[in-house]
Amino acid sequence: MAKVPEANGKMKLKKYTKELRGLQAELCRLQEWVKHKGLRVIVVFEGRDGAGKGGTIRAITERVSPRVFRLVALPAPSDREKSQMYMQRYMAHFPAKGEIVIFDRSWYNRAGVEVVMGFCSEEQRDKFLKLCPEVEKYMVDSGIILIKYWLEVSNKEQAKRFEARIEDPLRQWKLSPMDLPSRERWYQYSKARDVMLKATDTKHAPWFVVRSDDKKRARLNCITHLLKQIPYKKVKRDKIHLPDRSNKGEYDDQATLKGRRFVEEKY
Repeated sequence: MAKVPEANGKMKLKKYTKELRGLQAELCRLQEWVKHKGLRVIVVFEGRDGAGKGGTIRAITERVSPRVFRLVALPAPSDREKSQMYMQRYMAHFPAKGEIVIFDRSWYNRAGVEVVMGFCSEEQRDKFLKLCPEVEKYMVDSGIILIKYWLEVSNKEQAKRFEARIEDPLRQWKLSPMDLPSRERWYQYSKARDVMLKATDTKHAPWFVVRSDDKKRARLNCITHLLKQIPYKKVKRDKIHLPDRSNKGEYDDQATLKGRRFVEEKY
């Protein structure tokens, strides 16, 4: 049984903010390199409900361009999508050159929530797990950089986060219809995780497990690891000069706003 490491004490916000800012600056450099080289990257985030996927993704995407770092969080499939090949609706969001696509949950729904909650049969799950490594091998062979993260939260911490979602009005929107049933089926999810990792933790597309009980450390550890998965260099940029405003066609462009509806300045 894997030992859960001891906590090193709560990280102070000032230290976390400083570390995060430095890592986010590196993500901006990575972004320029991905655009410069025309790389195609997919980053998959999976884990139990309440594991901290959303917060980790926000930490990654907060300071970068949404046109390079594209977030994909698909809703439940429509009737039309259910009639398609299972992977089809995900493939529509795969990256073009110069893009990093982050999947907040992915095709691995079939190996987790779908089989645990009865949305697919074990036979369908097993078929998916058999084919998935082959599909991912094709993705990697076609030039896509595929990085897969599983965020691992403890039973105690998940319960704490769900209770906060129930009590805090600012977090209640996070409470999905799947959250409470998932608490009751903890070990079913654990078993589904184990089966998934055994079948799809391959040399060409390995899984990386992130301990996420400590949100701040999990985010920093994940970003640090992500930056190491894609070798990059600082792209030389042309020196930029801010041009002066031209006085051609000069007029009082504030006077023409008189009488328009302005937002009340309460602050």
